[in-house]
Amino acid sequence: MTFSIHGLAVARGIAIGRAVLVASSRVDVAHYFIEPEQVKSELARLVQAREAVLAELQSLHDNLPKDSPPELAAILDVHLMLVQDTMLADGVTSWVKDRLYNAEWALTSQLDVVARQFDEMDDPYLRERKGDLEQVVERMLRHIKGMVHVMPQAVVKRSATPRQQDLQLGDEMDVPLVLVAHDLSPADMLQFKQSVFTGFVTDVGGKTSHTAIVARSLDIPAVVGARTASQLVRQDDWIIIDGDAGVVIVNPSPIILAEYGFKQRQAQVERERLSRLRHTPAVTLDGQRVDLLANIEMPEDAPAALDVGAVGVGLFRSEFLFMGREGALPDEEEQYQAYKRAVDGMKGLPVTIRTVDIGADKPLDRTSKDETHLNPALGLRAIRWSLADPAMFLTQLRAILRAAAHGQVHLLIPMLAHAREIKQTLALLDKARKQLDDRGLAFGPVKIGAMIEVPAAALSVKMFLRHFDYLSIGTNDLIQYTLAIDRADELVAHLYDPLHPAVLRLLADTIAECRAQGRGVSVCGEMAGDPMFTRLLLGLGLRSFSMHPTQILAVKQEVIRADASRLEAWAQNVLASDEPAEAMGI
Repeated sequence: MTFSIHGLAVARGIAIGRAVLVASSRVDVAHYFIEPEQVKSELARLVQAREAVLAELQSLHDNLPKDSPPELAAILDVHLMLVQDTMLADGVTSWVKDRLYNAEWALTSQLDVVARQFDEMDDPYLRERKGDLEQVVERMLRHIKGMVHVMPQAVVKRSATPRQQDLQLGDEMDVPLVLVAHDLSPADMLQFKQSVFTGFVTDVGGKTSHTAIVARSLDIPAVVGARTASQLVRQDDWIIIDGDAGVVIVNPSPIILAEYGFKQRQAQVERERLSRLRHTPAVTLDGQRVDLLANIEMPEDAPAALDVGAVGVGLFRSEFLFMGREGALPDEEEQYQAYKRAVDGMKGLPVTIRTVDIGADKPLDRTSKDETHLNPALGLRAIRWSLADPAMFLTQLRAILRAAAHGQVHLLIPMLAHAREIKQTLALLDKARKQLDDRGLAFGPVKIGAMIEVPAAALSVKMFLRHFDYLSIGTNDLIQYTLAIDRADELVAHLYDPLHPAVLRLLADTIAECRAQGRGVSVCGEMAGDPMFTRLLLGLGLRSFSMHPTQILAVKQEVIRADASRLEAWAQNVLASDEPAEAMGI
């Protein structure tokens, strides 16, 4: 029987093949109380498991193939930090000593405590790091129970009685395989890359989950958040993964299979054609130059940006350096070296470093664990958090200024809304320069920009331009705050609409004011990397897009096919429509 499963489209393309199932990695845990004299032995079991997992992950990290995506190394770094996290270790110890829980019970109890803190995070990317924590704990549980973590062997034989789908493949053709799992760990993804799997489906995950990140970096079709996919799909079922629509078709009819096979061949031809655009300038038909920049998370991401022809880094998410560091944030030297590597890696092209975008509800916060946050998304986050901890902020500013001595660095401040926040930020920047002068350390000039992420900022853009050299529009947050929609909440995610008239008006007015004043403006949210929106943004006057490196070539194709001057009138018609999506023919 043919049926479909819907999830989130996170990596474009079509994958067709037989299903290889990975059973849920959740380990059954025994719950029992121990005797006081058993405390020492239980703690020893936990230490042994932690050291085993640490050694395992370190070995994976050190032996990554040269062609592995940098995102995979970064995710393994996060797992290594989580294994060594004092909040996890200390909490587990307390459960064993104070409550006399057995090792497995203590470990899962502390997992629940820490996981709740991740659930409260306002940033979708950081919130989804809960999945990383769960995978680290599961690895420890497996070691405690003496279980070995293995991926399924990618061996599928054709049945003696061939199906109709089989008959459409030649005998000389290997059977393509797709992976269906509850979730995938970085180690799984490494083996996935080295295998013959052509796509994957997971029950859980979001657009910023680690599986989605790696899938996009590998350019592998993927659907995540498909809920019960691993339960509904059977081993060896034929399935189609539509990474464009976020649909999984199980046991497709020969007609459907043939249709998607044609789409797949078309997509392959398209990818080959796109690869030829790497060194083609991003210039519209009417001669308008467009800057296509890359969003990166770690310095090691820079080569991937250069490979696809990025003309710089439009967003370096510095908060990645701060993750999983309970009580021990990266010092000035560590940050400086990381920023310097990114600058050196871009070989003279500009690098835009955003100051830490993180909130007081994050694990790295050293405030009282009993502190509650009524609404983290509207609380102490981003620049508010930085201004509340001037010492931490000055450390980061000094590190960025020092990195600027080695190349073009642009400083980007997130989530500003008030004039006093702007003045405080600029005053601290001046103080950071003076501190470096007093210490006799070299630093370079930086262009200073602000992110437009909240409606208040978009409506006060003239005030912002009196203080900043350029603006960067973070559409992800701008849409959320304008529409009061948490896109990570499945119950209301369907209301998350980049083409809402109010969102487009804020975008258009911000771009227009920047152009009128001769200031640079870019978009660094997901809209920038979606070719569906490229022509509209060009028509609104945008000439700088920042996106994941894997999205650059597709957007470049739209740019070089567009006549920007002729798109202006069309864009204004879309802007004036009550249903912009209909006006665009979507």
